[in-house]
Amino acid sequence: MKQKTVYLCSDCGYESPKWFGKCPGCGAWNTMNEFKAQPATVARGTGAFQRGVSRPTLLREIESADESRFHSGMGELDRVLGGGAVHGSFVLVGGEPGIGKSTLLLQMCQEMCKSAKVLYVSGEESLRQIKLRAARLKISSPELYILAETDMEQIIHETELLGPDILIVDSIQTVYKRDLTGAPGGAAQIKECAMSLMQYAKNKNVTIFIVGHVNKEGTLAGPKMLEHMVDCVLYFEGESAGAFRCLRAAKNRYGSTNEIGVFEMSDRGLVEVQNPSAAMLAGHPQGASGNCIACVMEGSRPLLSEVQALAAKTQFGVPRRTAAGVDYNRMVLLLAILEKRCGLFLSASDVYVNVVGGMRLDEPAVDLPMALAIASSFRDKPLPEGVMSFGEIGLTGELRAVSSAAQRINEAYRLGFHTCIMPVQDIDEELARKMNIVRVKTVADALRAVL
Repeated sequence: MKQKTVYLCSDCGYESPKWFGKCPGCGAWNTMNEFKAQPATVARGTGAFQRGVSRPTLLREIESADESRFHSGMGELDRVLGGGAVHGSFVLVGGEPGIGKSTLLLQMCQEMCKSAKVLYVSGEESLRQIKLRAARLKISSPELYILAETDMEQIIHETELLGPDILIVDSIQTVYKRDLTGAPGGAAQIKECAMSLMQYAKNKNVTIFIVGHVNKEGTLAGPKMLEHMVDCVLYFEGESAGAFRCLRAAKNRYGSTNEIGVFEMSDRGLVEVQNPSAAMLAGHPQGASGNCIACVMEGSRPLLSEVQALAAKTQFGVPRRTAAGVDYNRMVLLLAILEKRCGLFLSASDVYVNVVGGMRLDEPAVDLPMALAIASSFRDKPLPEGVMSFGEIGLTGELRAVSSAAQRINEAYRLGFHTCIMPVQDIDEELARKMNIVRVKTVADALRAVL
């Protein structure tokens, strides 16, 4: 049968039988790539359907067993994976270029090679480049195999001959299949190559890690369907110029998606940060207005971070608002609440909010620290030393209770804080004896308590 020619958009995956200069799906220009679809083979002669080996099975008859995990040698990575990597799982590691994805996976090989055979496939670096990077990271293991290849058929062939326990492909955007005419990195190539790796992982019970680049919009390059095909999606976040990196799980079929791992980039590679709260608060200014310590929950881990704000008189007709590390729309909403409920005339001031260390705080409990930092900068009056806060703010200015209050207070007490500004909610009396707990009902009450 004759091959069918179709065109796929490399940005949104829109499929069309003819070429368009502008994609009808997403409106991008020059993103439609041609490829030949293989025709389905049909049994000739009888025309009868050939039944496969798969059969419907009752749920109660399916054998269940606990998943077998192995440790990567990096406690922060194991935390994000849910206690370690699962045998036969398919893991996607995404992040911006230069953030440290290849460094993380290569360092992971050092410990895993002690109990497993690892094959590292690179489509972006030569064997010599990988050797130089491994020497800089002091990685030398007899069970680590390196392959520089971009042909998917050749990668699968060499993997079957070697029989590794763990396969790492860096990156999925560089590999291709010969029977597809699209360029590597296109929608069709990424989908087919990921499907081949997924089938190999499930059939051979091999754990596979693949690297996926992030485009300028902050999403994984290529079709979004790639995230649905894998078992776990890890995002490596942080400023390239900064020292700290955060590893988050956006999807995890074998564990929680709320945990994070914190690393610090050094001259010897990524170093695990065992106490991220203390690291984030290093260099905290004393007696300066416009900063407040927040305590947020990242999974089961309380994390203290410094929220800074700067309110200055605007020089233009429209005041400027900038948010880094917090949600911009949430910041604008809090500015409206402070002006309406607390009488702060912020509509004539430029407001800038930043989270120190390159962290991203998305929990509602950061509302109160953000509001206190903005008010402190607007009045040019610093908050008292040793004060931390958490709480969600409603549109009427009321404070709402948040979860895990005891864990947040214990973490702040461990790091030397003596006063906590929080919503009215029940806590253990022993905690109340440890710290000065100030329970407030509204954001206006909170401002009066500390300013």
